[in-house]
Amino acid sequence: MPSTALTAALADIDTVFNGFASPRETPCPQCHVDEETAYLRTPYVPVPLKVVQFYLYEVPDHFDDHEASMRRLLPPAARALAEGTLDVIGHLAIGLARVDWRSWPPRQSAALDVFLHAWWQDVLATTDPPYAVEDVFDTCATIARSVAPFLDSWCDGPAADAHLVACADSWLYDLLSDRSPFPWWYDEEAGTAELRTWLSGPGAARLRALGEHDLAIRCELLALPEDELWRHPYWSGASAGD
Repeated sequence: MPSTALTAALADIDTVFNGFASPRETPCPQCHVDEETAYLRTPYVPVPLKVVQFYLYEVPDHFDDHEASMRRLLPPAARALAEGTLDVIGHLAIGLARVDWRSWPPRQSAALDVFLHAWWQDVLATTDPPYAVEDVFDTCATIARSVAPFLDSWCDGPAADAHLVACADSWLYDLLSDRSPFPWWYDEEAGTAELRTWLSGPGAARLRALGEHDLAIRCELLALPEDELWRHPYWSGASAGD
């Protein structure tokens, strides 16, 4: 069952974006058929899940009005994300990250922002969410164009703590090699820097408090310049028991 906050956020998305459409949308002759594009032009008609999945990850230049199309898709897309019914997420840049939604009228931008945070909190509190937590994080951070709000709001609790351990361990695989875990972010360099800073500070402190000392040490190493990082005693085993 979704949280009360997520249920309310989805209801608000449905209300705020009810009746939106992209009335002059025409199909890309190489990729789209008119029957699919007709859903973008026509308000109030339910959009099949496969059409939502297809257009949600389509590149902007395949639309006549990408922003209008994203508004049209937002209610079914938000519900599919929350319910875990899309085939896959986190593998490409989602279309909602490619529009300037923060410039939309305040009620529209607020509805999307509230949904992202409600979905994130709901996933953190769920032991076995439909999608991997790092993929949900990627999706939320990419759309919001910032990782900080989702890291800073990482709640406490058994499920959230377990997700933090799993995500940190996964992210470190790339970060310790100076790679981004999410190469399609809006600003890969800035997003990766934010993630490194949080993991090496508040994230490491929290992991240490959970008894994850080895993981905490590896996170703290992210604060070091690369030449110092690989000379740290940890790699010879001197710090493994700290």
